[in-house]
Parts: sequence; structure tokens; C-alpha cells
Amino acid sequence: MNRILNFFLAIVLILFCSCEKVELETDVLVIGGGTSGVAAALSSARQGVETTLLEQGPWLGGMLTAAGVSAVDGNTKLPSGIWGEFRDSLIYRYGSKKALQTGWVSNHLFEPSVGNQIFQNMVKNESLITTYFGALVTHIEKKDKGWKIEVSAPEKKFTLHAKIVIDATELGDIAAQVGVPYDLGMDSKAAHGEDIAPEVENNVIQDLTYVMILEDYGRDMTIKKPKDYDPELFYCSSQSDNCQKESMIRTLWPKDSLLSYGRLPNGKVMINWPINGNDYYVNAVEQTEEERTKSFEKAKLKSLQFLYYLQTNLGFNTHGLSEGVFPTSDNFPLIPYHRESRRIRGYTTLTVNDVAQPYEQSMPLYRTGIAVGDYPVDHHHASHPNAAQLPELHFYPVPSYSVPMGCLIPINTDNFIVAEKSISVTNITNGTTRLQPVVLQIGQAAGVMAALSIQEDISPAKLGVRKVQTQLLNAGGYLLPYLDVPKNHPRFKVYQRIGATGILKGTGMNVGWENQTWFFPEKELTQSDLDHALSVMLVFDKISPPVSLRNNDILLWLIRLHSSISPNKLPPDWIKKIKSVSEFLGVEFAPMDNISRGNFAVLLDEIIDPFNRQPIDLYGKYIVSQ
Repeated sequence: MNRILNFFLAIVLILFCSCEKVELETDVLVIGGGTSGVAAALSSARQGVETTLLEQGPWLGGMLTAAGVSAVDGNTKLPSGIWGEFRDSLIYRYGSKKALQTGWVSNHLFEPSVGNQIFQNMVKNESLITTYFGALVTHIEKKDKGWKIEVSAPEKKFTLHAKIVIDATELGDIAAQVGVPYDLGMDSKAAHGEDIAPEVENNVIQDLTYVMILEDYGRDMTIKKPKDYDPELFYCSSQSDNCQKESMIRTLWPKDSLLSYGRLPNGKVMINWPINGNDYYVNAVEQTEEERTKSFEKAKLKSLQFLYYLQTNLGFNTHGLSEGVFPTSDNFPLIPYHRESRRIRGYTTLTVNDVAQPYEQSMPLYRTGIAVGDYPVDHHHASHPNAAQLPELHFYPVPSYSVPMGCLIPINTDNFIVAEKSISVTNITNGTTRLQPVVLQIGQAAGVMAALSIQEDISPAKLGVRKVQTQLLNAGGYLLPYLDVPKNHPRFKVYQRIGATGILKGTGMNVGWENQTWFFPEKELTQSDLDHALSVMLVFDKISPPVSLRNNDILLWLIRLHSSISPNKLPPDWIKKIKSVSEFLGVEFAPMDNISRGNFAVLLDEIIDPFNRQPIDLYGKYIVSQ
């Protein structure tokens, strides 16, 4: 009887085990449901492509939610793509823009759980996204056509076969597993010609932070004195008689600023204080999971030490860790806030020189823009033991900028795209591309690239840059960060297209803490503007300049130019438009007045269409047929 029972049990076990060996297929696999990963999955699915999203934790949104950094940095006036969509959802949830301005660190503060809910709802609304939570990639390997990925999830283990993989992990772990070459730490000055880089490279990355969400309980909430507590570590976190101010290079704020800084709409307080606060230095990128866990516990201890200091030295003893904000037993966020990760070696590498002077570089990478940012270069190194010997990179001013498409594509791995903070940028540039709105846009571009690769059956490196950019424009994305041309402007796409050709240049500047780029469409086209335009347009054909900068002369010149470079005649409806240019442009078109930059861009876009006519490569250079 026992033998028969054992036989049937064995059969059941065999059947059970065989059922567990599930083989699944997907077009696009996004690994990591953080800030970039959720945007990548959304944009891939919205292009009509079957998409799978794997996330180790229970939340979506990464640093914006699971890490508790629910105060958005930058891009307040550049609501590009999914970042703009997320911002609008926050405004709808809280009732107004002003309702998000509860702390002085940001114009967009929110509860982490609300951010997670918004992202979860966005993903659920896309029928082509399949999401697995608690999913860990145990093995990944390249196959002839795509990738084979072993996944361990709470209820089952399964194998995924994906055509395109997007690494959207916090630290670029998947890229490292598949052999993508990368850099980690500070580049030397000689590596990319960045004057503000150190003379010699090192392995120093930015501090990470275990954010705290505090609540005022109205009673004494002082915690037990944490292990190794030393109040001197925090004396200079605010204005204090104990602080040796001569050693400070940062502005010291009144103690109340530590709580008003990150006040959330519900009255709770986000503590992510960079000035001798709860930043913690460790380079955990190459550590094992066990080593990382130990490192992150030390980071939590640093935050608890800072909390104890707030309670005992600064008098905020009624504030304690808010309970239930995160689904964790210790009321800390699910993950730490990582500011830096591996940086892959991509087809292009964005340097601080590209950001500061985009039109002066040998490679015009701005033409390949797929995301925009306007935050200064901001590095956190104060907790490093040798912080005084590191370059001062706090709020280094740069103009607003574009992130090039080639930064997302590794140089030696087909059908693989990298997102989040692991794109191909220098260590210095990471100090601005790491910010949440930029990372959301990077994820969105990664999803568009993956979907187009599937639809055209080519690797991401072979995609037409203009096709990717057109899809992003159609989704409300920015290619260039023009402050004076918002995306609801009727000519938004036109100015973005012409700016991306380089025929008309924008003007970058710093205004106070703001980093800006202006298109100046209302200004008259200058001779200098025209000379530059002609130098770029020579790639189309040998062309002679117009008679003058007057409206009528420019219009006739463009019509003649079209006839000389295009085998196709202008369509009949365009002849009608020419007869009523003012109506077409939507503004008064006085023939004898000098043309404006905006009208020049519109006529150029309509008559010559340089954005689509002449393709560019990943380096921003025009592809000229032989």
C-alpha cells in the first residue's frame, strides 16, 4: 500500500515540477520597475508591442516612490512626455499645482504611496503589459534571436524568451551580467577633456541615502540612542554654535528648514538632507546581494543617528518615523536612494562639454536628443572619507540640455538597451542626468526604441534617429529644452524639428539657479543666423544665399531651393498656401519686413522638411548618400 502511495506521490511531484517549468515569450522585456523601467514599459506597450515588466519589489516608481524621494528635482517648466503625464496625474490627485508646493526643495512634492498608485494604474491601463512583482532574474543569456531569461517569482519559476531587453535596474546589474563594458567612479580629466574632472580617475561614486518620512505625533517620540552615535557628525547640518563654520563650503540653513525642506502634502516630512545629514557613502555597486544588504543597514543606521540628533539636539522630539508609509517592518523605504550606478560605454557618451557648449563640439549630439533636463550638475560626496580632496561639484551651472539617443545603446551588445542611471554619460554629467524627470524620459525613449526595433526587425543601433524622435514628439516629448516654446504651443513640433537639425541654434544660459535654453522665435533672423543655417544646409546641396532677409525674398528662395533639391514639385495645395502666407503662418506676413526666426523655421519645415529629408547617424552627423 505504501509503495502504491509513494508511486502516486512521485507522479504528482513529477507533474507538479513539469508544470512549474513554464516557458513564456515576449517582444520586449523591461527588467526593473523603477522610475525608468515603468516609463519604458508604458511607452513600449503604447507602440503596440507585447511587453513584460519584472520588478523585485511590490511597488513601481523606484526612486520616486520605493526610495521615498517624493520631491521632484528639475524640469518644472519642461513637462516632457511621461514626466508631464505623471505630473498632471499628481495635480489631478491633489487638486492644483499649488497643492504640490508644500516644501521649498521642489515644486512637486507628493506622498510616495500616491506616486506608486499612479504608476500602478498607468501600467494596468495598458493591456499589452504583463507585470511580475517579486521577480528576480537568476540567469540571462544571449541567443541567436533575442534573449533567454530565467526568472524566480513568488509563485513560480519560469523562463522568458525576449527579443529586446531593457536594463532598468537601479545599478545596471543586468548590463554587467551580459558583459556590457562600463565605467564606475570618477573619470580622469584626460578621459573626456572635462576641465572640472579630477586629474586621476578613482572609484568614488555619489553618496546614497536612506530617506526617512517623519510624522509629528504630538508626544515624545525620541528613539533609543543608536549604535555609534556621534552628534559631531551633524553639528553643521544647520546653523549651530557647535558648527565650525570656517570648514563649510555650503550654506547653512536655520534648523526649521530641515523640516520645511521636504514637507509633503499630508503634513509629513521627507528627510533627505544633504548637508551633514543622512547621506551615506558606500560603493555597493560591485558588492554581492549579501554585502549590499549589510551596507544598506549601515545607511539606515546613519539615518537613525540623524533622526536621534533631530530629536535630542534640535528639539524635534515629537517627530518620529511615520508608520505604514511603506510596506516595510522598520518604516524605512523599500530601497535606498541610489544617485549613481554603472555607466555603460555606449555609441555616444554625453560629457559636461556637450552639455555646456553643444554647438561647439565635433559631434553635434544635441541633434539626436531623446530627453531633456535643466538641473545643475549636483554631486553628493560630503560623506566620503576624503571629501575635501574631491572636486566641488555642487550645483555646477550648465544650460539645459538634451540626452543623446546613442547613450542608451551599448557598443557591443545587440538587442539590448540601457536606461535608468546607467546610460553612457561621464561621472560628472551623471550629476544632472540622474534626476527623476530625465530618467523618466530616458525610460520612455528606451521603450520607443525597443518597440520600433521589434516592428522593423532590426537592432536598436540601426534605428533611424528621426523615427525615434518623431514618436517621442507625437507623445508630447521634448527633443530640445526650449523654455520659451511649451509643448502646447502650436509650433512646438516645428521648432523642435528645426532645432534638432541644427539649422537654427538655441541659446543656453543660467539665470540664478535656473538652467535655460531659448529658441527666441519672435526675434528677427540675423545675418549670423542665416550664415550658420547655410553652413548646415550645404549638406543638402550646393546652394546660394537668398537676396535678403526680407519675408518675400526668403519665401521665394526656399521655393527655388525646393525645386533644385527635390524631384517632386510642390503640391497644388501648397501653391494656395503661398498665395495666403499670412493665413498659413497664423501671423501677419509683411513681404518687405525681415523674417522672424519662428517664421523662417515654419517655412523651412514646410517647404524643405530638413528634419525628415536628411537622415542623421547616432553621432548627430548627416548621412550623405554617395
